Amino acid sequence: MKLTFLTFCLLANLLTPATTINDLSWIAGNWQTAPGGRRQIEEHWTGVAGGTMMGMSRTVAGDKTVEFEYVRIEQRPDGIYYVAHPKARCPGTDFKLTKASATEAVFENPQHDFPKRIIYRKTADDSLTASVDGGEGTKAMSFAFRRKKSNP
Repeated sequence: MKLTFLTFCLLANLLTPATTINDLSWIAGNWQTAPGGRRQIEEHWTGVAGGTMMGMSRTVAGDKTVEFEYVRIEQRPDGIYYVAHPKARCPGTDFKLTKASATEAVFENPQHDFPKRIIYRKTADDSLTASVDGGEGTKAMSFAFRRKKSNP
């Protein structure tokens, strides 16, 4: 029996397990950009529970918080979403997971002004890079994080 390329692709897709929020558990933890810069950014992510990961981000310049954001990653029937609430704004902005691996998660919302993509990459056991951009092929802003050893 001869399989056409299209049939092969369809079968391969059916046999590939769907990504679940548990596949993104490598994002969990306390993360911080390198000290000594003009700004210090930290992100804190809970582990997966109840189909969600909860997070927050804070940017401190000098002795003042200049930006903050509440975020969550949630499993929905139609996919996995990163929901951003900058400055605690409601409603949040949804970014759908479009690509995932053991070291990368790409969330996209082509209708959003900026960013259109949010990308997390695990670069080592204790390192993470978060990037935002205006879509494929545009210049990205990237933030290199190291795992925080303790949370005073």
